[in-house]
Amino acid sequence: MPILSGKARVAGIIGWPVSHSRSPRLHGFWLERHGIDGAYIPLPIRPADFIPAVRGLVAAGFAGANVTIPNKIAAFEVCDVVDDTARRAGAVNTLVFDEGKITGSNTDGWGFMANLRAHGVDPAAGPALILGAGGSARAIAAAFQSAGSTVTIANRTRERAEHLGRDLPGLSVLDWDDRHAALADHAIVVNTTSQGMAGQPALDLDLRHARADLVVSDIVYVPLETPLLASARQAGLRPVEGLGMLLYQAVPGFSAWFGVEPTVDADLRAFVTQDLVRS
Repeated sequence: MPILSGKARVAGIIGWPVSHSRSPRLHGFWLERHGIDGAYIPLPIRPADFIPAVRGLVAAGFAGANVTIPNKIAAFEVCDVVDDTARRAGAVNTLVFDEGKITGSNTDGWGFMANLRAHGVDPAAGPALILGAGGSARAIAAAFQSAGSTVTIANRTRERAEHLGRDLPGLSVLDWDDRHAALADHAIVVNTTSQGMAGQPALDLDLRHARADLVVSDIVYVPLETPLLASARQAGLRPVEGLGMLLYQAVPGFSAWFGVEPTVDADLRAFVTQDLVRS
């Protein structure tokens, strides 16, 4: 068990609801591995209470917090300082508290890129097609651009995709109905929608249009192999699962709060996967 004394460093994850989050299990694994005097706890906070609650955490001596749905935009507003990852993503998922100051960043794009590289994929290898235009799509698109890759967005509501395109100059927008044919012109396709998640319909994407070396990525990780990834595997394409993004996006926050840079490895994946299989 992790050490826990009166000097413990404490962080957590803010959401409403937050009971579904795997982050306490993930960070708890690292705390125990490194014998750290600290804790990482779920913090169910209603959106209306978010800003005063965060200021209360600062006053209580917390080291920081992760932020999940639906508070990522409000987290941007509560920060004294936001870094470039948060500014380009337009949202914050990681808060660091230091001497009363709140600093915000967005590690979703970094985590996605780290997972691609762990699967042997160079993010700058070719054009990326992103399906969806929500917060995750924004963070991932910005990360692709930072890596030097061109990006196209396709979303059911074109207006939302065009709004994202205005915020990220250089990004192209594609009609949703054109997503199938566009696979022939892209090296990577990323599903950032909820389609394919347990309880949701599968994403409709015709992989017969794909070029032979297409990388097919899905940020959904419940189930571990979504229908899209299963179809990619059957078609001989390279699938990249979403669990790695969850694991890697947690690294910068843990390092900032607890002073140790943790490792994403097979033992961690197995530990978190056990919980996913039971759910």
